[in-house]
Amino acid sequence: MQGLRHPPHPGEQCENQGSPRQSPDSYYMSRMWRVQKVSFHEEEGLEFRAEIDEALYYALPGFPEEITGIARIQEMPTVFEVPAGQLIERLAKHLKQNVGDITPPSWSEYAKTGAHKTRPPQNPDWWYSRCASLMRKLYVHGPVGVARLRVEYGGRVGRGNRREHHVPAGGSSIREPLQQLEKVKLVTPDGKKGRKLTREGIVLLNRTAMEVAKELKAGTREVQS
Repeated sequence: MQGLRHPPHPGEQCENQGSPRQSPDSYYMSRMWRVQKVSFHEEEGLEFRAEIDEALYYALPGFPEEITGIARIQEMPTVFEVPAGQLIERLAKHLKQNVGDITPPSWSEYAKTGAHKTRPPQNPDWWYSRCASLMRKLYVHGPVGVARLRVEYGGRVGRGNRREHHVPAGGSSIREPLQQLEKVKLVTPDGKKGRKLTREGIVLLNRTAMEVAKELKAGTREVQS
């Protein structure tokens, strides 16, 4: 079974298209730069940045190639530039406090997340952490289905004296979080490819990454002082 795919390199051929993606400068700009109009507020700048991310990752037609004339480019960290653990922790806290439709089902208190686990999750808020982790997976790897995510979240299971084997994670602990994220319009189906983030989901992740980066920068300054 194929693993999760990484974002294509600049110049790589788009799927089902004969033309390559945008130039390397445009591609890396979508990952490492913030696009902000001079008159934009921070919220609007992030939304405009989400349009660029969506256009480049999913090869949306009709997106303007020349954006430097209407926008000012500034460095801004994204999901790729902040620690995954801190990003997931902060995003999970946001989902728990601000998104009411994301709630753990009753079975989440006693069910294991896969055959490779010996006990149920000990973190009482593991459901929100799983939702946040799934959003980050979709941001990094693009459209992904439940089958590939089960392999990603799986692990090795002991078989006595025989060699250990990798087994996929349980489907319900991945499918139901995705369904809840889809209900709140942070995730959307993408045909047979699986699911991908919506524009609102990309904006939320970019904003969370920026907040984590600010905290890390402030902590570094405190240590130096």
